[in-house]
Amino acid sequence: MSILRTLFFILLGFLYAASPVAAQTMQQQDKTKQIWQLLDYLAVDYGAAVKEGKVVSHAEYGEMQEFALSAERQLAELPADAAQQNLLQQAARLRSLIADKSVATSVSTQARELAGALLAAYPVPMSPSRAPDLALGAQLFQAQCANCHGGLGRGDGPLAASLNPPPIALSGHDRAKERSLFSLQQIISQGVKGTAMPSFAQLTDDERWAIAFFAAGLPYTDTDREAGKKLWKDNPSLHAILPSLNILSQTSETALSKNLPPDQAYQLMAYLKSNAQILEQEKSDSVVLSKSRLKESLAALDNGNIPEASRLAISAYLDGFEPAEPALKVKNIKLFNDVEKTMGDFRAAVTAGRANEARAIEQQLTSQLSQVQTVLQSGSSDPISTLVSALTILLREGIEALLVVVAMVAFLKRAERQDVLPYVHAGWIAALAAGGLTWIAATYLVTFSGASREMTAGYSSLFAAVVLLSVGIWMHQKSLAGRWQQYVKEKLSSALNKRSAMMLFLLSFVTVYREVFETVLFYAALWGDGNGGYLLAGLLVGIVILAVIAAVLLRTSARLPISEFFAVSSALVAILAFVLVGKGITALQEAGVINVTPIPVPRIDFLGIYPSMQSIASQVAILAIIVVSFMLNQRLGTKRIG
Repeated sequence: MSILRTLFFILLGFLYAASPVAAQTMQQQDKTKQIWQLLDYLAVDYGAAVKEGKVVSHAEYGEMQEFALSAERQLAELPADAAQQNLLQQAARLRSLIADKSVATSVSTQARELAGALLAAYPVPMSPSRAPDLALGAQLFQAQCANCHGGLGRGDGPLAASLNPPPIALSGHDRAKERSLFSLQQIISQGVKGTAMPSFAQLTDDERWAIAFFAAGLPYTDTDREAGKKLWKDNPSLHAILPSLNILSQTSETALSKNLPPDQAYQLMAYLKSNAQILEQEKSDSVVLSKSRLKESLAALDNGNIPEASRLAISAYLDGFEPAEPALKVKNIKLFNDVEKTMGDFRAAVTAGRANEARAIEQQLTSQLSQVQTVLQSGSSDPISTLVSALTILLREGIEALLVVVAMVAFLKRAERQDVLPYVHAGWIAALAAGGLTWIAATYLVTFSGASREMTAGYSSLFAAVVLLSVGIWMHQKSLAGRWQQYVKEKLSSALNKRSAMMLFLLSFVTVYREVFETVLFYAALWGDGNGGYLLAGLLVGIVILAVIAAVLLRTSARLPISEFFAVSSALVAILAFVLVGKGITALQEAGVINVTPIPVPRIDFLGIYPSMQSIASQVAILAIIVVSFMLNQRLGTKRIG
């Protein structure tokens, strides 16, 4: 087994190294957020330190110099990236502007541009998973913030007089219009060095977002909010400017004023900051965001900013199309496949910098996305269609997991190791329980982002493929050995130690949960169509069919001679490894982890074959490993017989 163990770790290391996100640690994201916060602080507060080329506050000016130097130093500590050198040059330019006591608009513009380039090179989550609870935000503000900032955010709390510098008056509009919701959330999360503002990292992410949204609404009145509501209702074109919670969280009122008259920007922000739930879009509305992202990606590409264009192209899929994916896949699978392929073609053209090709593909995508909107707005599904869809989804997602679990159960029974069976059963039972919790979370608690969904599917598929490949090669090796009964009795008991049993538990859990995760998200989309009874009927029929398939497979495997059983099992798990690698690479491509290079091959979902160079190359590599390993096993088996 030493060769197979080496193969396992080499392949696992290859898959790990192939993913740039694997190196994106939480520590890096925290550092990126800290740098962004420093730049945002410079953009907002520099004007209070320098006016008309003269220092008006030496304390604040010294702070500006310190923050600019700190941002530059921390940029150099980030993982090496193609854009890092450009970021450092921009940071040096910002520091130079501050040293020259340049006008506030120049410093603010430079700081904002650097902050945007930073997030394009080192992306971090910039919005809450759902609209924050303002009532909770109000309670937390009174408990955590009012002593300094005052109950109404006027900077007149009981402790304010003793603080130096004094707390910010959050109700003041001049400062508030410069700050985005994300910047407020980061101040709450990180605190502000050199002031009495502490970090509230002990609060949950949702709680910090709730405070940020509540505090952001303090400068506005109910009259402002009513005017904004009317503006939003009477002008649907505004929905494309602020189409999502993600965009709202990143946009300051000043930035919005570049696209709207200042009074409209003021009213719109007053309304949306206090009613963010209206941006938790219906499925069809998310497609509007996808179209918008595609156009923004083209604009960035025309300006020569390929990293930003690529980020926006990925966002067009993950933030725009992917939320509509489950419902569309149920209602029109062909249109779903067409859009998914065209999205991949667009990302490939953008990444390669082929602007003309990307523009032509964007026009095709826009037409396809309009069809998607028509399909999704066509009303609830037919009850029978819901039943059939629920059944086919369960069978499609469940058979792969069933084959893996049945193979493990049959193997352990033939090896007379029933004592290890509880580990396998515990794995798939735990996966089903986790799937139930995922259903509750997806329905009532959080919205799973496209990236989290695709990365969960991608990494779990690759993990399962690596383990299956190793097991398949080992099974094939043993199928060629003689004296099977003696081998089983004397060798297998020591081979299946506690570590191996835990690996079987993990394989059982990961394989089943991967399919359960996908099924739950599809069922959640179907559940909203008002045909819950038919969905449950399809689920029950699917469970019965899977149970029958499992019983047939276990009975058939029990009748096979043990060497033939191992030969068949090794071929089965090798095929599953081939399929899972293709699916895993494709999921990571959809999450933007791996690039897409389209090639003209047919798409065959049940074999995990997708038309991209990366997925096909990974499957060719798996085939090569399987063929070489099986040939070596054959040679070793011949030598033993001889």
